[in-house]
Amino acid sequence: MTPSDVKATLSFSDGSPSMDLPIYKGTVGPDVIDIRKLYGQTGKFTYDPGFLSTASCNSTITYIDGDKGELLYRGYPIEQLAVHCDFLETCHLLLYGDLPDLAQKTDFTARVTNHTMVNEQMQFFLRGFRRDAHPMAVMTGLVGALSAFYHDSTDINNPQHREIAAIRLIAKMPTLVAMAYKYSAGQPYMYPKNKLSYAANFMHMMFATPCEDYVPNDVLVRALDRIFILHADHEQNASTSTVRLCGSSGTNPFAAIAAGVACLWGPAHGGANEACLNMLGDIQQIGGVEKIGEFIKQVKDKNSSVKLMGFGHRVYKNYDPRAKLMRETCHEVLGALGLENDPLFKLAMALEKIALEDEYFVARKLYPNVDFYSGIVQSALGIPVSLFTAIFALARTVGWIAQLNEMIGDPEYKIGRPRQLYVGAAPRQVKPIAER
Repeated sequence: MTPSDVKATLSFSDGSPSMDLPIYKGTVGPDVIDIRKLYGQTGKFTYDPGFLSTASCNSTITYIDGDKGELLYRGYPIEQLAVHCDFLETCHLLLYGDLPDLAQKTDFTARVTNHTMVNEQMQFFLRGFRRDAHPMAVMTGLVGALSAFYHDSTDINNPQHREIAAIRLIAKMPTLVAMAYKYSAGQPYMYPKNKLSYAANFMHMMFATPCEDYVPNDVLVRALDRIFILHADHEQNASTSTVRLCGSSGTNPFAAIAAGVACLWGPAHGGANEACLNMLGDIQQIGGVEKIGEFIKQVKDKNSSVKLMGFGHRVYKNYDPRAKLMRETCHEVLGALGLENDPLFKLAMALEKIALEDEYFVARKLYPNVDFYSGIVQSALGIPVSLFTAIFALARTVGWIAQLNEMIGDPEYKIGRPRQLYVGAAPRQVKPIAER
């Protein structure tokens, strides 16, 4: 990083000496004021709850412009990647910085495919969970447990260990998610089929049984592959920041990714598409499409606790670029499965129409987001609502790994240590118990 010729000058009204702060320019996006020497020179911290104005790192992986509705992986627009590339090509791009040529793609696909099976003892570990446990509770345990099964790739400072851990995680996440599903459904686990593509193999492990083979539908496989691509990375969000913070202590990659899985479980983050489908289910219960007007009225009422899930985005102040792509896929999947007249999906499309046309939502830019459409698509594919966030974790794993590896390779990285503004009791003395 090279500082700009322009500096920021910080002055104080209490007579403390002012100080110059370096400014760094990114390739695109806002400039960054370097405050690393602020505490050393002034004894003061900055205060930024939620880190909304703080850059925690420099990164070459993902760029978001929320005002323009732009998402780039390594400089490539998400719109192009989702149309012209598959998920494993996108994984290669995020991990190594470039899209693979044919030979590189063949080699990378083979490496991932050769690691899709998990240690057989993982089955016994899984049996310790209740059958009705939430899949994300199960996934947090399973991913963390990988470090107990694969001791040869747990040194975060060893490049070879990080490489094999990355391949293992990308390869085994679909297997673990499918195992969690099969366990909850009381069905036998299905082993991976290496002749199938990444997304098709996942669908096979999810929906095949020993007594009846499953032939993945190309339209549905493409839809799932697109879901994976659109969720692969999203800059320094809560779960990615968790993975970086966890990894900054030197913990192993499996533990760091398990921390990301736990963070993603939150309804404000990865659980949004699950919350969206639950909302549609609630509207369906009270009367479906005919009651949608009443529901919208409650959403607009400031005194109501009813929330509209799957609309608007914290970062995108314009239309979420992933939502445009997912919308196409959503309508394609509903058409291929003949579900346009299914009551739940008719309700979803009616809600979409209102959000795109109603002045209340248009003025507030509460457009349908990627969670709205991906939830509908996954439901149409036959994936249980409780599994949605686990599939999000599966897709995001490659982004977490790429970010973790980037942090470890950064000479400026240190163990994370946020500061605080203490507003508790002033120093006081402990009295004997009889005097308290």
